[in-house]
Amino acid sequence: MSEKEEQDQPMNDGQPKPAMREALVAAAFELFLERGFEQTTIDDIVSLAGVGRRSFFRYFPAKEDVVFPDHERGLAEMTEFLESGSGDEDPVRHACDAARLVLRMYAEQPSFSVQRYRLTRKVPGLRAYELSVVWRYEHTLAHYLRGRFAGRPEGPLRADVVAAAVVSAHNHALRTWLRSGGESDWVTEVDRAMTFVTDTWGERPAAGGPPAGGAGPEEQDDEVVVLVASRRAPLWRMVQGIESALGDPRRVHQDRPLGPPVPPSP
Repeated sequence: MSEKEEQDQPMNDGQPKPAMREALVAAAFELFLERGFEQTTIDDIVSLAGVGRRSFFRYFPAKEDVVFPDHERGLAEMTEFLESGSGDEDPVRHACDAARLVLRMYAEQPSFSVQRYRLTRKVPGLRAYELSVVWRYEHTLAHYLRGRFAGRPEGPLRADVVAAAVVSAHNHALRTWLRSGGESDWVTEVDRAMTFVTDTWGERPAAGGPPAGGAGPEEQDDEVVVLVASRRAPLWRMVQGIESALGDPRRVHQDRPLGPPVPPSP
């Protein structure tokens, strides 16, 4: 058995050596950046990595998969995290925390993540592949939320909408960080994005914030309105008085008195 073939063998526990996988990814990106994705073949990649074709397909079903080598791990971690909930937590906030794990995965390798971002922008086939990966994340979140919203009015619809919102917010934060070359604070970016989602859709808003999808500060003010009117005033005029006090100019005629005309003194 040659030295290369020995390197291709799995470890004693049956799991392939991580170093081999990383070598393939490094070789692939070196060639992608030098020649372009379409011009690079699998034979080119394995030749530069110093392994056989068998080794490549042991790790990656196709050339596109080598561009996204970490997403299977990301999906597995997200699924495990979602399933680890106690059932008492706010499901929207829990879904947002699961999405944070994905951005953290990107942030672990900023240089590689930025290179991949620039590469996918140039290759339409990779953009399409990336969309399929994004759909899998969204599907995973929606599946979890459907379970949590089961039995509620419009539960499946709410689950799908919230899952799409979480993914969109995550992608906004991710793109902002990638466009900075990985230099901006990714934690700040994702916190802002996820706070927007939880404030909009969550069941337990942050302290000091408005309730999810509910009233703003004006609607939360408890004002007391005292109406003084003649006992003979009709109900509709009392309603007008209340509307006037509450500032609804569309239905108020302020020149009209609340009570009936008072006859002049003799």
